[in-house]
Amino acid sequence: MRVIKSFLALSIAILAFSLINVNAQTYAGGRNNQRTALEQQIFKKLISLPYYGVFDHIAYKVNGGTVTLYGKVISLGTKRDAANAVKRIPGVVDVVNNIEELPPSPFDNQIRRSLLRSFTNSAGLWPYLREPNPSVRIIVENGHVTLEGYVNNRGTANTMNILANGVPGVFSVTNNLVVNNNG
Repeated sequence: MRVIKSFLALSIAILAFSLINVNAQTYAGGRNNQRTALEQQIFKKLISLPYYGVFDHIAYKVNGGTVTLYGKVISLGTKRDAANAVKRIPGVVDVVNNIEELPPSPFDNQIRRSLLRSFTNSAGLWPYLREPNPSVRIIVENGHVTLEGYVNNRGTANTMNILANGVPGVFSVTNNLVVNNNG
């Protein structure tokens, strides 16, 4: 009976957050339609990496001809592949590779599967996780979850946060989801 009441309360909370329509604020570091040609090429190279998936997050900064890569990946070789792909782009002089490779962990893998199942079973969330370039990335490190990426409204970000906190074995959730004005 206690489980049913908890499930009912969680369902009502998710529904309430999903129905809230909050005006999105502008995010200066968000998706910018005025990316330089070099940044567009870097983006295309990174999303086309063969093992870059929903459980990996790679970001970059461009300063002249120097590209700094950072983020966290679980796929072995993705760190090296990202640096090699970016090095071959005309105009890139140097690549600083600060991408962290997360160690293999059966505990974290179980959390990843549970999070993905929870998100895909929730109405309206599965499109954010579709490959080859999901707009939401799920990073799990030692039971701590970080949600990265873009969603269309604050209700979706709140729903994902609530669902992630409800997955067994999750110690904490950092919600870095950005509300994308472009939809």
